[in-house]
Amino acid sequence: MHDVLDLTRFPLDAPDSPCWNDLVASSRATLLHDGLVNLPGFAQPEAAATAARVLAPKLAAEGFTHARRHNIYFRREIPGLDPSHPALTQFDTSNRTLCTDQLHRTLPERLYLWPPFARFLAAVMEKPALHPMDDSLAGVNVMGYGDGQALNWHFDRSEFTTTLLLQAPEAGGTFEYARDLRSDTDPNYDGVAALLDGHTTATRMPLAPGTLNIFKGRNTAHRVTPVKGNRPRIIAVFSYFAEPGVGFSDEERIGFYGRAG
Repeated sequence: MHDVLDLTRFPLDAPDSPCWNDLVASSRATLLHDGLVNLPGFAQPEAAATAARVLAPKLAAEGFTHARRHNIYFRREIPGLDPSHPALTQFDTSNRTLCTDQLHRTLPERLYLWPPFARFLAAVMEKPALHPMDDSLAGVNVMGYGDGQALNWHFDRSEFTTTLLLQAPEAGGTFEYARDLRSDTDPNYDGVAALLDGHTTATRMPLAPGTLNIFKGRNTAHRVTPVKGNRPRIIAVFSYFAEPGVGFSDEERIGFYGRAG
């Protein structure tokens, strides 16, 4: 992986070495303090650019267009919450997606299946281990956002999300978040409504290509603003689980990717 990652600054290939332990410790501390950690330059700039050049035409020709209208919860209704409550405001999300079986030998697939990557993520997240999915579509995806496309406000269903930005757009496509907008015991519907109405200022976080991002988004609302221009925003999304053998159902695959296999 020396040809695609900066393993001098980020020595994932030397687990339990002093430099590896320092990187894990600093990443843990940042994740705890900020709710996210960025590692700019994790992927070498030329490797990220090469991956984007390879994947951009595949996204245009083969990517599944996933477009839907949703609220911040991705649920049709919330028990006990009036359907007219502004926390249930509807938004549009649209992108093109490549699945694991379309990423053979590309940087995202190589990184996803490289055991030291999962070991490092598990250490940062303080998990005993993390395992790739047993799923030909869902383990690692590449998302492309063209002109006018966006990932609108939502809470993640998983505890952590791990991404690698491969290409930034000409304009727009900025990651924004409102940290700890809710908790496991307090849904804070009025606070959610204030954010969606524009009365709460979100934190903006521009990312450079090659940046690895580890993000805790279950209770932090976040979005990617609409992309502007002819150059798409291209990002890889990695899914690992604490248990081996996890896969999506056919219904879930069809919903996310337009096909079951």
